Amino acid sequence: MDPFDRLRSARKRVADPLESLAQRVAERVIDLVVQSLDVNELVQRIDVNAVLDEVDIDGTLSRVDANNLLSHVDVDMLLSDVDVDALLGRVDVDALIGRVDVDALLRHVDMDALLSHVDVNALVRRIDMDTLVQQTDLGAVIAKSSGGMASVALDAVRGQAVGMDRWIDRWVRRLLRRKGTGLLAPPALLNPEAGS
Repeated sequence: MDPFDRLRSARKRVADPLESLAQRVAERVIDLVVQSLDVNELVQRIDVNAVLDEVDIDGTLSRVDANNLLSHVDVDMLLSDVDVDALLGRVDVDALIGRVDVDALLRHVDMDALLSHVDVNALVRRIDMDTLVQQTDLGAVIAKSSGGMASVALDAVRGQAVGMDRWIDRWVRRLLRRKGTGLLAPPALLNPEAGS
């Protein structure tokens, strides 16, 4: 038998019980430390800002697989614990709306697609025609539109009368065999000083 085998065997017989004893002592010491430790006091002694200053947030986040992380999140369970009314009660809607660029927002809106969802017939059915007629000054609308039509009609009649007057003037000149183009207007209108 090799003399070193005996030595190894003796060492093993001594080392195993010592290692087991050391393990039990370490467990007991850790247990005593944990029991006597005031976690709240320990947490109060931690300077969270100093700890955060030492953390490389960008480096840490670059190693996080966000998709994998989110795949383990039960969103329904998470949202079931959220008091949405209380959350919305803390939102300053006026300040939020004040930050919205409405013109930029509307540039992204497809108005044709939006209007294709509007039921125009249902919209018209909701109009109170009686109230609309009562609040409309129909007399003014009719007078304005008829006045405009009368003015157009009067201009058309005047234009026709002038054209007819010239046509009659040409035929009278031919019948009377007069030369020249004739007067464009009666003498009283051509010389305004003649009447005064």
